[in-house]
Amino acid sequence: MAVDFQDERYSPTDFEKSDIKAQEVLETIADFDDPNIDRDGAIIGVLEDDSPYPEVRSAVANTDDPSIPCNSFRAWVMGIAWAILIAGLNQFFFFRYPSVSISGIAAQLLSFPVGRAWAKVVPNVRVFGVKMNPGPFSIKEHVLVTIMASTDIIAVQRVYYGQTYSFVYQWMVVMSTQLIGFSIGGILRRFLVQPPSMIWPSNLVTCALFNTLHSQTYAGIGTRGGISRERFFYYAWMGGLLWYFVPGYLFQGLSYFSWVCWIAPDNIVVNQMFGYVSGLGMSMVTFDWSQIAYIGSPLATPWWAEANIAAGFVFFFWLVVPALYYTNTWDSQYMPISSRTSFDNTGASYNISRIINSDASLNLTAYREYSPLFLSTTFAMSYALSFASITATLMHAFLFFRKQIWIQSRRSMHEQPDVHARLMSKYKQVPEWWYMIVFLLMFVIGVISIELWHTEFPVWAFVLSLTIAFFYVVPIGMIQAITNQQVGLNVITELVVGYALPGRPIAMMMFKTWGYITMYQALTFASDFKLGHYMKIPPRTMFWGQVVATAIAGTVQLGVQAWMFSNIPDICNPHQKNGFICPNTEVFGTASFIWGVIGPQRQFSSGQVYHALVYFFLFGAVCPVVAWLISLKWPNSFIRYVNFPVIFSGMGAIPPASALNYVPWVIVGFIFQYVIRRKHFSWWTKYNYVLSAAMDSGLAVSIILIFFCLQYPNNGTIALNTIQTWWGNTVYGATADGKAMPLLTLPTGSTFGPTTW
Repeated sequence: MAVDFQDERYSPTDFEKSDIKAQEVLETIADFDDPNIDRDGAIIGVLEDDSPYPEVRSAVANTDDPSIPCNSFRAWVMGIAWAILIAGLNQFFFFRYPSVSISGIAAQLLSFPVGRAWAKVVPNVRVFGVKMNPGPFSIKEHVLVTIMASTDIIAVQRVYYGQTYSFVYQWMVVMSTQLIGFSIGGILRRFLVQPPSMIWPSNLVTCALFNTLHSQTYAGIGTRGGISRERFFYYAWMGGLLWYFVPGYLFQGLSYFSWVCWIAPDNIVVNQMFGYVSGLGMSMVTFDWSQIAYIGSPLATPWWAEANIAAGFVFFFWLVVPALYYTNTWDSQYMPISSRTSFDNTGASYNISRIINSDASLNLTAYREYSPLFLSTTFAMSYALSFASITATLMHAFLFFRKQIWIQSRRSMHEQPDVHARLMSKYKQVPEWWYMIVFLLMFVIGVISIELWHTEFPVWAFVLSLTIAFFYVVPIGMIQAITNQQVGLNVITELVVGYALPGRPIAMMMFKTWGYITMYQALTFASDFKLGHYMKIPPRTMFWGQVVATAIAGTVQLGVQAWMFSNIPDICNPHQKNGFICPNTEVFGTASFIWGVIGPQRQFSSGQVYHALVYFFLFGAVCPVVAWLISLKWPNSFIRYVNFPVIFSGMGAIPPASALNYVPWVIVGFIFQYVIRRKHFSWWTKYNYVLSAAMDSGLAVSIILIFFCLQYPNNGTIALNTIQTWWGNTVYGATADGKAMPLLTLPTGSTFGPTTW
């Protein structure tokens, strides 16, 4: 198949570098005070016709060869096959506990030997004029296959509130959600993809792995000697794969390494401070990369962003949370200090079935006879920080990004002050009306799905949910592209629909799906667009690859889901014999009950238990203004590195994440992104992103091996009475931390909290 290219072979060496005015170009790289930019290093990058960012230079080549095959029959067959296989397997195990997920980096790694094998085995013949084997498996084919294979579909679950929806309805909702997100990401790519300041740090790890596997060399790697990137990757990958068998299976105490709690297992205060399961994680150590990288690789996120998250975590979770808990604010001492579940006024898990009618609506009498809903202190704090992040994001974008947004709205691809944009400008671009057509078609499908089936979801709420998603994509996307941290819209969508459509849990689920998940998908596709931008994938090939893979993966997942509910007995029952208990469905369903049945007015309105948390909306709006005013007075001070949306949203993964996933993450980030980068920059340039890719991919393969070899066979009974039950695998659960014990225990028959609600 022909490569979609408008000109001859192009290299940045064709530019007359002597005419470059470095300082003028530098000032247009980012039309805001970008904390990622190092001015001296950036000027060097510009003069060498490379990226101004050393992170990008080390992971992405500054040349392109448009003759490299990409849009080939081989790439499409492999991409579609992986999309079917991975989507089906991930959906199958989604309903199981313990579960396994084949991640994007695993797909990237697994597709490489398959492509190499195709190049060696398949004959070089033409069928209907199409080459079956265009030669060696190319890096561009590999990128296209990986993007298609790792298409992330979030399917609406089949069973909610005892109702079963048809396959057609589910397919329409899933396609509408995914492809509206795709179209929004495409329409806004001039803001989130084309500017060089939008570096999308997580993509640099992926690019480094592609270039390492295909033995690519380019100037940005540097001239440091030592072993090659390929050999380094192999050693680190094999080490990561083998090591995870220890904390992941043989000695899980090394994963939850709360060693202080092991010394004093029954001291509740000590366990609350130093524990990892239900405590605040002051033990600070883990030997498990899956825990360290749970919220993203610390080797990819810039250190200044990690420092913002560290400061926010220490202040809010190590100072404010203990102050609230040990003063018994919100009667919190009757619950664990940190928990992902909700509680009633006896300290037991909240039994939502006691307050709903048969049609899933709220039984107000039963609710008043039972209990208000209580949250652990860390859970309540996470809601407060979510509220603050919503307003802080908008205020920060207005104060700091408004110039960049305005300029990018009028700047074309070839005008970008970046070698990668100039290289990509030679390819035929995807017209914006293509994305508009996709958006309009999916909008119509969305309207049809909510009107023809009983959803209790009016069209005006559908439009409002999409408006929220569209309004927030640019500010949230810019923050994510710079800091590797995403501000979540899940809480604000739940809050809005809870007030707008109270007592309608199905409508709440739909609003959250089109509000939050559409935004999430838009940013996922924007990240994929940037990956294609870095790896010089023709945009029109990317467009069709993503659309086709999304349609196929969504259809396969729903088909697997329908088969499972028809053929697996007792699925989603807590005692299902093969472990298909639907743990993720339960979590999502509980959230829809809390927000859609009980509603935010009974949680956060005046006079309710958690009313004080709404003041974090104001707090979040004021903080960026203070930072902006200080930056006007002292523009070169540390304040340029303070990013309040990141401070507030950085802890957005809590729950289900805990201190276990933050403290070691910050420590590892400090070592690699600050100490090694400053003192051993040539090593960092050559190996940092390769090491991250090796650890991530080694972990991904090891998880798959452990699951299919040791956990899935015999319903998990392998080594049931030996390895699974020895001290090293049970010690962390035998402490007050592992048992999630509260500080205070109620006498039998007593309750805490308000007497009326």
